[in-house]
Amino acid sequence: MITRGRDGIRVPNPKYAHIATTSSPTSPPTSVRAALRDPEWATAMKEEFNALQDNGTWTLVPRPPNANIITGKWIFKNKLHPDGTLEWRKARWVVRGFSQRPGVDFHQTFSPVVKPSTIRTVLHLAATRQWPVHQLDVKNAFLHGDLAEKVYCHQPAGFVDTLHPDHVCLLVKSLYGLKQAPRAWFQRLGNYLRSIGFTSMGSDTSLFVYKQGDAMAYLLVYVDDIILTASTTSLLRHVVQQLCREFAIMDLGDLHFFLGVQVRRDASGFSLSQA
Repeated sequence: MITRGRDGIRVPNPKYAHIATTSSPTSPPTSVRAALRDPEWATAMKEEFNALQDNGTWTLVPRPPNANIITGKWIFKNKLHPDGTLEWRKARWVVRGFSQRPGVDFHQTFSPVVKPSTIRTVLHLAATRQWPVHQLDVKNAFLHGDLAEKVYCHQPAGFVDTLHPDHVCLLVKSLYGLKQAPRAWFQRLGNYLRSIGFTSMGSDTSLFVYKQGDAMAYLLVYVDDIILTASTTSLLRHVVQQLCREFAIMDLGDLHFFLGVQVRRDASGFSLSQA
């Protein structure tokens, strides 16, 4: 008897015909040297360093005597699409905030985040009123926070200034890893939102409301993730444009995925699910 298996014929099982096969992205590097040898990760590191420079995050100064110089490290992470495929490679320079001295390198650190009940309430209002709902992402959000304290850190590994290798960074703006970083970013964002007409709600200080006549908008903040809904599409776009003038904002379009929760919208409203 002649069989397909004996003749080496392989027919795909129709049961799996509609399942896409994708290769998993390579694991992030475990050292700075390994990252610099990889062109893609080296590019990601360069983009992060350039963003820090363009933001005016620090000024190089001679090492002050008896100053607390905070060390830092590179964090590498593959940013994935919801289906698990690679979206981009992210390199981030962070400082080791655990070595900060309270009362010297930082004071207050608390930063509020939006409550789950507030998110559900705003989505309910948007659904019943048929308002557009967009998700916004702030690129390098903590870099926008202004520092009141004098904080020093080492230069990023792999990007030490060849003319001033012994200088240290006097931070002007916040960095990831600093104990006061979330608070500094939230205060900066809140101050700007109030300057363009938003009001922070007493029931949830991470909910900002804009109201002018019949025009209304709600903005929810969870660190660097933002949900924005408005009574009209034109108002929503206007708010996004204003935010883009001040921060590196990316409009991700209609809300689909937020804080690990998948969001689906249909004629009946929003459906939230978490794997």
